[in-house]
Amino acid sequence: MLSVELPPRHEIPEERTWDQAAVFESCEAWEAEYKEVASLIDGFPKRYADYSHGPSRLLETLEAAFRLQNRAERIVLWAGMAASVDAADPEAAQRNSQARGLLSRVRSAVAFLEPALLALGRDTLSQWMSEEPGLAVYEHYFDNLFRRQQHVRSAEVESLLRQVQDPFSGLRSTIRMLTDADFQFAPAEDANGEQAPLSHGTYMRLMQSPDRQLRRNAWESYHDLFFRFRNTLASGLEASIKQSVFLARARHHTSTLEAALSEDNIPTAVFHNLIEVFKANLPTWHRYFETRKRILGVASLQPYDMWAPLTEERPQVSYEEAVEWICEGLSPMGSDYVEAVRRGCLDERWVDVYPNQGKRQGAFSTGVPGTRPYIMMHFGDTLLSLSTLAHELGHSMHSYLSWKEQPLVYSDHSLFIAEVASNFHQAMVRALLLNRSDEPVFRIAVLEEAMSNFYRYFFQMPTLALFEYEIHQRVEAGEGLNADLMIELMHGILKESYGPGVQLDSQLAGMTWATFGHLYVDFYVFQYATGISGAHALARRVLEGEPQAPEDYLSFLKLGSSRYPLEALRVAGVDLEHPGPVEATFATMAGYVEMLEQLAREVQSNRTEKANRG
Repeated sequence: MLSVELPPRHEIPEERTWDQAAVFESCEAWEAEYKEVASLIDGFPKRYADYSHGPSRLLETLEAAFRLQNRAERIVLWAGMAASVDAADPEAAQRNSQARGLLSRVRSAVAFLEPALLALGRDTLSQWMSEEPGLAVYEHYFDNLFRRQQHVRSAEVESLLRQVQDPFSGLRSTIRMLTDADFQFAPAEDANGEQAPLSHGTYMRLMQSPDRQLRRNAWESYHDLFFRFRNTLASGLEASIKQSVFLARARHHTSTLEAALSEDNIPTAVFHNLIEVFKANLPTWHRYFETRKRILGVASLQPYDMWAPLTEERPQVSYEEAVEWICEGLSPMGSDYVEAVRRGCLDERWVDVYPNQGKRQGAFSTGVPGTRPYIMMHFGDTLLSLSTLAHELGHSMHSYLSWKEQPLVYSDHSLFIAEVASNFHQAMVRALLLNRSDEPVFRIAVLEEAMSNFYRYFFQMPTLALFEYEIHQRVEAGEGLNADLMIELMHGILKESYGPGVQLDSQLAGMTWATFGHLYVDFYVFQYATGISGAHALARRVLEGEPQAPEDYLSFLKLGSSRYPLEALRVAGVDLEHPGPVEATFATMAGYVEMLEQLAREVQSNRTEKANRG
């Protein structure tokens, strides 16, 4: 029986939980900061009403606005950390909601600035930047603001649009509370009739079991609970899209796609290029699915077979071993980079490592300037868990270096480039592991990790992007959505994408959209695929020893948002405005599939030879 114990939070060793006290030492300290920030909100516009009196006063106003937002974001971080590791804690949920409301109020209070800057005009700002060196730092910020000028509304409207962010975000929080806190999945039963607890934290572990009946029962139980709440979940997603349509039209965008990508100066052609390349390369996926079916020896491949082990033994990797292998794979990035990773994982408690009861699903990196970059995950002593840790550490190191090198105005980085850093880590560590051993079983396990990652980023995310684009278009056209329509649409997209080699339960597979909370962030899912493409292009530069490749990559990480995302990626050495990197990454994946086929034949030949000798 696969061990999937799910302990209560208090049984997790403290050294393997994230250090929430480094953000605020106590609830009392958090409350004191909350009250102080709240006291500054209402008077902020009046206190800085004389921003236009000269460059020094404008600089003071801008810096005060970004400091206030940073303090509010830190309050949200602390509250969110507690809520994420115990979704059933009502006090944590209350503080999390309270903190997000505060952040919305802060954003509303500083909303007058962008219309005010536009009113000052480019000429005045250019003159003031030449007079005040501190103000010159904001040159890219001003440029980006005037680029978006037609979408920035009056001070009064901007304030209202910022105020609705909190009540709008309540919808996503409600759906998350439903699926993370209230969902209680039926246990999964294995071939021997034994039951394993099923939760968001144990689901992927069960999907990796060699027991097909256990995998099937876990997959069906997981998706069945989403299916039972299909109408609520469909209504929630439709309402979220309607909110997005309202905001896009309020800012005079032609579509939600344009609105989502305009923020980062990304042409909509980048989205459509990705979709076209994905469709053109579906035969590569169909080849992989046939290979997986042949190795597993099943008559028909099912979605719950996608993570099944392809060999009888899978390498076991402890958390400490995973950290060391990751550090070894990242050694081309230099000792300072590697030591920051090691210190964060083993000494500074960046990572909340293990699953526990009430811990929210998935894995993520979080934090704000002035704190550590924190990671929440469900480590399970496998290469897949190692890969997840490497991925999230990529996000964290991106934040770590951005925060270290950039002022608050540029300390964040866009969603479009976020997945580059995470997948870069995985590509670097994967290259190390593939060269670590000639043993076929180990290499197959590494390729399983690789294909699992590609399956998520280069298959699931593009299929979700197709679904997302379709339902957004329907809502924008005034059409209604319902659960049956969404299930049918998702099933149709999956059926075409999987091809004839994979069998699908139309209702349960059709609920795939509901199992991904990513769809509540408009047109984020396709950026996973562009991100993995950029990552492999940059990792290839480093691994092939191109001059200055590590330095170029580090320069990219340190830029934060001080350049437009596509420009920042060009600094690193890749151009994602064109489909070339996506096509090249599909070629890399095709190479993995071919390598897997060869290794599988080698393992089978060895087994046959051994059986004949016996």
